Order: sequence, then C-alpha cells, then structure tokens
Amino acid sequence: MKITLIVIGKENAEIFEEAVNYYFKKINFYSFFEIMAIPYLKNCKFLSVEEQKKTEGELFLKKIDTTDFVVVLDENGKKLSSVDFASFIQQNMNAGLKKLVFLIGGAYGFSEAVYARKNYSLSLSNMTFPHIMTRLIFSEQLYRAFTILNHEPYHHI
Repeated sequence: MKITLIVIGKENAEIFEEAVNYYFKKINFYSFFEIMAIPYLKNCKFLSVEEQKKTEGELFLKKIDTTDFVVVLDENGKKLSSVDFASFIQQNMNAGLKKLVFLIGGAYGFSEAVYARKNYSLSLSNMTFPHIMTRLIFSEQLYRAFTILNHEPYHHI
C-alpha cells in the first residue's frame, strides 16, 4: 500500500525538516511513503477565508485519485491511540487499498468539497500545531504504527 501525505506549503524550518526526513526514511522501510506539498496561495490577503479554503481545496482534489482512501487530519476528527492508529493502518492494508492519502489543510481547515471527498477524519490532538510540527507528529506516529504492527520495541505497550 502506498501512503501519501499532502500538505499546504513548503516549510523552511530545517530543524523540523531534518526530523521529518528521519521518519520518512524509516517509514519507507515498511511501505512506500511520499510527502507532497501544495504551494501556499499567493496574495491570499485579498481572499476571504471561504475563498482561501475553496482554492486550497481545489488544489488538494487535483492530487487525489478517485480510488484513493482519503483521511483529513482535522481537529474534529476521530482521536485514536497509537495502537488504534496502527490497527487503522492494518485494516486498510488488509482491505487491499492501493493508496492511503492523508491531508494537512491550510490555516482555516478544508473546503466543503474536501470534506465531502474524505473517507475518514483523524485528529492528532485537541491542541493546534504549526504545519511543520503536524508533519513531524504525523510522520512519527506513522512510523510508530508500523513498529507496533511488526512487534518491534520502539513502542512500549
């Protein structure tokens, strides 16, 4: 199963990028994993929040195939423990999914079109994090999920 993380914006925070790349390499040992960045919108100060979400949503939807299982990372999504997240990954692998796509939205969340397209909503926390930290937290949790599934000592139950 291929796993893709699609995010808004390319970050220039080297300390976080180094950590994200660390987990990126580790995850690719278990499954093909890629991170795709959609550029930040230009001149967005002239757009309303709804126009921003709509434009970002259109960019997200262009990157998603009709057969993809889409998970939005959203503050109102389902909260899972690390073990439950590992089970979620396993269930999707067992279902024979070709591609599992996770989305990290812009500052105002997702457009209605993206919410309509999603298959699942997942919350990483009740707290709000900067995008680059969300990438890091998600990447670490995905790596953790694979170590749980492979009964490796990284995650101590």
